[in-house]
Parts: sequence; C-alpha cells; structure tokens
Amino acid sequence: MTQTLLETQGLTARFGGHVAVDAVSCRFPAGQLTAIVGPNGAGKTTYFNLISGQVPASGGSVTLLGKDITRDSVANRCRAGLGRAFQLTNLFANLTVLENVRLVIQMHQRKGFSLLSMAVSHRELTERAMAVIERVRLQALREHTVSELSHGNQRKLEVAMLIALDPVVYMFDEPTAGMSVDEAPVVLDLIAELKADRDRTILLVEHKMDVIRTLADRIVVLHNGALAADGPPAEVMASDVVRDAYMGREIGDD
Repeated sequence: MTQTLLETQGLTARFGGHVAVDAVSCRFPAGQLTAIVGPNGAGKTTYFNLISGQVPASGGSVTLLGKDITRDSVANRCRAGLGRAFQLTNLFANLTVLENVRLVIQMHQRKGFSLLSMAVSHRELTERAMAVIERVRLQALREHTVSELSHGNQRKLEVAMLIALDPVVYMFDEPTAGMSVDEAPVVLDLIAELKADRDRTILLVEHKMDVIRTLADRIVVLHNGALAADGPPAEVMASDVVRDAYMGREIGDD
C-alpha cells in the first residue's frame, strides 16, 4: 500500500463571514503529482497557504508523515519535510546564486556559522550546491546575484533552493508564471525529474492545461473553497460539470 505523506482533514479557512476553504479533505500519497485547479477565487492558493502555514486553519487538520502539523510554524513545517518554492523567494537578493543555494543547504543541515565549521564544511557545501545549480541549468550564472537574474532564472533558482531542502512534499504554485516560452520547459523538466522519485509527492497549482496533461497523475478541483472533483486527469477532464463550470473551453482544445 502506498504511503500517505500528506493529508488534510476538513481543512477550513474563514475570513470574517467568508469561507475561503471549506472543509477540504485530501490524501497525497508518495509517488504522485497532484494538480490543484479551479477558477480564480476558488481557494487554491489559500489551500496551499493552509498546508504550508502562511494562513492559520480555522478548522480541520494538516498531517505530514503521520504527524499533526496544523499548529506548527512555517519554519517547523519546512524542517519536517514540507517545501514550497515561494517560501524562499528573495530571501537573499544580494547574494550570488551559489551563495543562495549553499546557505539553504547549510541551514537545512543546521550547521553553524563559526569559522571552524565553515572551514571544515565549505568544500562539501559548495560541491552539493553546485550539483543542485547544475540540475537547474544555472551553472553559468553561479556568481551572479539574485538581483541580476531575469524573472525566469529567479524561478529556476527557487526550484534549486527547494531541491536543496530535500523535502518529502514539493509544493509549486504556478511555477512557470511570467516565464518565456524558452524558459518554462526547463522548470517543467525539473518537476518531471522530481516526480520520478517515488518516495516524494508533488502538489501543483497550475492554470495551463497542457502542463497539467503532461505532468499530473491526479487532478483536484476546488470551487468556492470546496472540493468539487478528485480523480485521474482523464476522468476529471471528461466531467461535464468540471468542463463547463471550472475548466472552460480549454479542456477540449487539442
């Protein structure tokens, strides 16, 4: 039986009288990429925020590797194995690509900043960072600061820093948004590589149906904050309710 890595039970977010996420229950097993879709305002990003800890839950629970993390901080969730790309955006804008990734690896290993510890581990940290940087095709820019990078390369760096954290759950919120036609395939190829690791799971919020068709093993549809559909892509895409109300005509475009 495939292990459930992440689970939400009755997860809810209320803002005043508005229910942004309405008692959503989902299990996310190892070795699966789940695309979370729905119209604007459906609650997708809020659901992500509840899972990763940016928004406190009004009700329900989040469980990671069998442990209730509903009240844990963002940092503690990250250390427990939950990784979300945008959590790392612009943290170290004045550092180089290499320094960004190396620092994330150092933080993940909980190594201190003493001169002795840096002298002992500097080479190892640099080698590991360079291996990650090569995976995202940024080795030629390793000495450039984040502020010098294009938007597309900043997104690649986000993925690199997420990989450096080595999470069991990867969370991507529209990873190719704002990227050029030439830049997007690199990030999508990286996600496909991560998907090949059957011990991890990936959650993906995405509007581009060609991306979903290519990557998703499963589609979860949210509407008005509630779970509207959950199943294999072909089954969900074939649903008249989903096609008409949530996906629009793009589903039928081949």
